[in-house]
Amino acid sequence: MIDQLHGLVEKKALNYAIIFVNGIGYKVMMSIKGLESLPPKGSDTVVLTYLHVREDVLDLYGFASKKERNTFHLLVSISGIGPKLALTILSGIQPSRLKNYVIAGDVAALTSVPGVGAKTAKRMIVELKEKFIKTDDESLGFEDNNGMGSQIFKDVVNALISLGYKAHHAKKACTELEKNGELSGELESVIKKALKQVMS
Repeated sequence: MIDQLHGLVEKKALNYAIIFVNGIGYKVMMSIKGLESLPPKGSDTVVLTYLHVREDVLDLYGFASKKERNTFHLLVSISGIGPKLALTILSGIQPSRLKNYVIAGDVAALTSVPGVGAKTAKRMIVELKEKFIKTDDESLGFEDNNGMGSQIFKDVVNALISLGYKAHHAKKACTELEKNGELSGELESVIKKALKQVMS
């Protein structure tokens, strides 16, 4: 999985940027706020990323901070919210404000974002409220050393989430593999093991 890019800003469009890394231009989908945080064209930058894997598409999403990426992960773990809608939400509401709106149960504020209806807003509140209350503002539901220590653990969890599995199911499957000493080797083979685990 691609965790981050370190390269030069080649282009900034309405919803994506082109980042050149060692002669290769990566198209990175980003929120409006993420794009605004990028330096001018030709400047050096580091962009945190998330690779969304589907049968026919590989989409790369970029983020200006860990907080934004963690919030994105939480959003796409909710049924009915895909990566594009999650990015739209992040364009309309800053992560800290989103947390406050969810905890307060503010459906009106959440539905102010294009594409977010009342049902989706209520689902966000139900599924994220407890997570937001229990975590501090920086982690937003993802503690760095809370079962997500190794890079392969993170990569496999991210792969399962991108395939549509809930974050807690993905983590549980990887934890079981870790206990059995099976969380090692080629990433593709470990993902296959995790898929069997999560489907069992």
